[in-house]
Amino acid sequence: MYLIIVGAGSIGSQLIKLATEQNNDVVVIEKDSNVAEGAASTYDCLVINADATIMDTLEDAGADQADAIISTTDEDAINIMVMLLAQELEVPSLVSVVHNPEHMRVFRQIGVNVLENPQHLIAEYLYRAVQRPSVKDFMHLGEGAEVFEITATQGSEIAGTSLQEANEMGLFGEDVLIVAIQRDTSVITPRGETEIQTGDLVTVFSKRGFAPDVMELFTGEEGTNGR
Repeated sequence: MYLIIVGAGSIGSQLIKLATEQNNDVVVIEKDSNVAEGAASTYDCLVINADATIMDTLEDAGADQADAIISTTDEDAINIMVMLLAQELEVPSLVSVVHNPEHMRVFRQIGVNVLENPQHLIAEYLYRAVQRPSVKDFMHLGEGAEVFEITATQGSEIAGTSLQEANEMGLFGEDVLIVAIQRDTSVITPRGETEIQTGDLVTVFSKRGFAPDVMELFTGEEGTNGR
């Protein structure tokens, strides 16, 4: 892919590293001359030391040929301006970091795929790791719904039970869905006869998120809220 990455700071540099390692054609736009020089000497890509909120800069970066543009600066105003200009240039995929949650709606209205402030996400992940140690990974879906991975433990109500049996027993209800099951190195597509075994890493969709009764179902321990 031909990618334009705006910003080579803490977020952008990680993205540049990943994108170049995957052999993408990468052009970086960085306004700070010192940061731009550092990126140019570190990564195998073209680095333009200029202001990405100016149309000429995006044109010089080849935005008319780009598959995507990703804005990673720490200012939402800059990111939204870059997205608007990229939209005018008809870049197919627009992606941006958004630091203020109140601005998410504005980005989405113009068709931008958004990532909430990564620092906030990291902080929340660390808090969840303490609050819910049995949860391995999670993703918010809005209105309280979440997708998360959890290990079925010995002695839990769900271990040794097929999905059909669990449904007949009313264990899941209408707001919990088993998406996938990882057993050792295999990924199992869940079906009615599929039995959840102790040690399975289960991907769960829950409209109520990390509800105590959902946690208890997989761990055998009563969930805690904020403890």
